[in-house]
Formats: sequence, C-alpha cells, structure tokens
Amino acid sequence: MDNDIINAPDSAATGSAAPDAPAAVDPAEFAVAEAEAKESTGTYTHTFSRPFLVDGTPVEELTFDWAGLTAEDSLAIENELQMMGKAVIALEFSGEYLLRMAMRACTTTVNGRRVGIDAFRRMPIADYNRIRGRARSFLLRLGL
Repeated sequence: MDNDIINAPDSAATGSAAPDAPAAVDPAEFAVAEAEAKESTGTYTHTFSRPFLVDGTPVEELTFDWAGLTAEDSLAIENELQMMGKAVIALEFSGEYLLRMAMRACTTTVNGRRVGIDAFRRMPIADYNRIRGRARSFLLRLGL
C-alpha cells in the first residue's frame, strides 16, 4: 500500500467530561470530540481554503474513506509508531496515529500517486486539524 506515495516539497470547546474519558486527555476536549463523533460518517471530503501544493501540483481537496480502513491498517500504524519509539495510549487522541490514519484513508491521488505522510505534515495547521478531527470523530463513533 506504500508504493508510489508522494510527499509535499520541502518549501513550503467546552463541555462536561465523559465518564470513561482517558486520563491523558482533557475531559472537556473528550466531551467535545464525543459530540462531534455523533455526526461522523465513513467518508469525508476536505476542501482547502487555498490550494495546497503536493509535489508542485495544487490540490484543492482531499477525500478520505475512513470506513475502507482495515485492522491491517490500524496494526501497521501502531507497529510503525512503536518502531519510532512512540507509545499510543488513546488512538483517537494521538496526532501521529491520526496523521497516518488520514494518509491511509486518503483516496485522492496527485500525478497518479497517493499523498504521502510528508505532505500531510506540511499542510496548513487549520486544514490538518479539521482532517484530524474527522479521523478522531470516526474512531469515537466506532466506540474505540
């Protein structure tokens, strides 16, 4: 699944806590995330406020198929993070896990290749946070 992945160029709430919120997560943030999860669907198309360059090509939107992910995808992400020495306590609140989940769920191709992890790391933070939030909402909706 990692063949032909491209990367971006080097240039450039509040609420009450849920009773089962993970200890490492702010209870208010967890409550907001749970509320957002109720509206989550298996797919999401993100439209950038400004085109985002991937391999020199402007990208206006990315589409994600969260429901198309498999256990193999999740295990591969966890293994990759373990090899990097990064522990994952709560999948739905791990930026590194959600970043890799988004990369795997992204169905948009640029110049015939999938968008790589470096492109996701270089996207504007506001766009990244919206995409990360959608990935988190999908996981919370599943009850993970």
